[in-house]
Amino acid sequence: MKKRTSQIALFSVLILLIAILLYVRNNNPFHSYTDPENSYKEIRVGETESCLQCHQNTTGYSDYHNPELIGCSSCHLGNTTSLNKTVAHEGMILIPGNLSDARETCGKCHFEELRKVNNSLMTTNSGLVAVDKYVFGEADSPNYHYHIKDIEYSAADKHIRDLCANCHLGAEKPGLGEINQLSRGGGCIACHLNYSDEAKSDLEKYLASGKKELPRFHPSTDIFVNDTHCFGCHSRSSRISTNYIGLQETLLDEKEIHGKNGYSVLEDKRVYKNLEADVHHTKGLLCIDCHSSHEVMGTGEKHLHQEDAVSLNCSDCHFKEKPKTISYGSLDRESLLTYMHRNFEHADKEIIAVKKDGHPLVNTFVDSNGNAFLIGKKDGVLHPLKPQPEVCSRTAHQNVSCSACHSSWTSRCIGCHNQFDRDKPGAFDLLDKKYVTGQWEEYVAEFSSSQPALGVREHEGNNVIEPAIPGMIMTIDKGSYAGKPGEDISFHRLYAPNSPHTTTKEVRDCRSCHANPATLGYGMGSLVYNVKNNKGSWEFTPQYALNTYDNLPEDAWIPFLKKVDKGVVNSTRTNFRPFNVKEQKRMLLVGACLQCHKDDSKVMRQTLELGLQPVLKKVTDECILPGK
Repeated sequence: MKKRTSQIALFSVLILLIAILLYVRNNNPFHSYTDPENSYKEIRVGETESCLQCHQNTTGYSDYHNPELIGCSSCHLGNTTSLNKTVAHEGMILIPGNLSDARETCGKCHFEELRKVNNSLMTTNSGLVAVDKYVFGEADSPNYHYHIKDIEYSAADKHIRDLCANCHLGAEKPGLGEINQLSRGGGCIACHLNYSDEAKSDLEKYLASGKKELPRFHPSTDIFVNDTHCFGCHSRSSRISTNYIGLQETLLDEKEIHGKNGYSVLEDKRVYKNLEADVHHTKGLLCIDCHSSHEVMGTGEKHLHQEDAVSLNCSDCHFKEKPKTISYGSLDRESLLTYMHRNFEHADKEIIAVKKDGHPLVNTFVDSNGNAFLIGKKDGVLHPLKPQPEVCSRTAHQNVSCSACHSSWTSRCIGCHNQFDRDKPGAFDLLDKKYVTGQWEEYVAEFSSSQPALGVREHEGNNVIEPAIPGMIMTIDKGSYAGKPGEDISFHRLYAPNSPHTTTKEVRDCRSCHANPATLGYGMGSLVYNVKNNKGSWEFTPQYALNTYDNLPEDAWIPFLKKVDKGVVNSTRTNFRPFNVKEQKRMLLVGACLQCHKDDSKVMRQTLELGLQPVLKKVTDECILPGK
């Protein structure tokens, strides 16, 4: 009787195990998936792979990429049935995740994420290519879609190949090792590869042994993206990464700053001046604390320019009255996975959602008292989110972006000359990764910093004041590319919209906007308000000499209180422009008031609360305004 009972129990256990195995086979997300083209692919889990016969007792994997769950071949491919090293390694991908193989590696599980990444600006570089072709005169607008892999060998294309094409996700990561300041590209692992100290040590031993001493610690592929992952590419161009940590690029050589304080040298030997860091950086926040996967990887939609892909606004966290929120139960799959991988525990609370497109910031929550918090992804520290001050939403400044007032400084680059040296040996094509003969060379006159200039973004009938930088004050010797140097030189004076990422709690004072020549677009110099014979007028003396091409100061955006000739292109965007003369005069009218009235005086506070026109009706004879 006991024997029969044991047999029934054993049979029941076997039936239960079979049921579990069938359920796992049909429902395990690591087991299989159907890609967008409905072609079935299979990840064999639990099947013995020959890989582990040699690579025994390895550790360091992230929880969700452990070979016990997905095997080795899910990422590295190869022949898992052979114990012969040569045969086993046939078709193996040593460094999976590059976009050239991502469909067969990462994309087998993360096909939707791969689709988004493939359409992102970080992969296509569409905006970069579009502006370059526009400036070279090869396109009549900077608003066309491109893909950097499709560029050929026009003057503009070669310029991109020689100076810009290193920074896109399609660039291959060819060698082993962690992501550092010099890293460019790498597809999925550009963001998701992390080496522990043990993994780094094992890699060094492996290479030193002639690749005979196999590593026991495997690098991790996980969700823990740090600022170094962003740095390689975003320390170039508008230099968001270096700005964020308080570094301003210089033209100095490492030898020139030897023994001097106040400078830092990057791994590529560029010398930076130490300035004020972004307040979010000083609080320990990472780039991804604000810019979630929905922005970084994209949504799958193709955008023209970088700012089009960014949906987050400062007011999403520093809201006026109360934030837009979403419940845990309404999270999309991508956000839910991020929440789960981060081991967050606020499922019972509302989560802040971005107003523009509704995507959730899963590291935020609002408690029952209406208090909002952000959980730092670097260290788990809880950061209270303070609502914006009342002054930020007052009538006079409703159309002024947060960064226009709260950016302490931004980079400036002027005096750039581009010339092609057709005989230059050892030139390197950054796109094809090969040495060639002939290369575009860029000569920069000066790197500096200042409070940002301001410009007007025209969008859907609204005008928003945003920061601007001298993005392209430059000459291009196009004739040199055709073998006729000096015969076809184009000059451009283009400012670019900019998000400095040098945020401070304190705001710039009123005079720095309303009586600052660089802010208004005239360039650095002296802007003085003169009163003579009971009449007021502004006088500007530039700091830089006038450029022979357009007779404007070298760093200027526009002429001082003069109408810009029709047809003059002065911006890298078709919806972003400098202040027109009417707007300049309005700005300077407030600047004239500030000659006598302090920022926090009753009169100036009233201009913020009521607007300028009601206050002007109360002007006395003692007030000498421009043109009066």
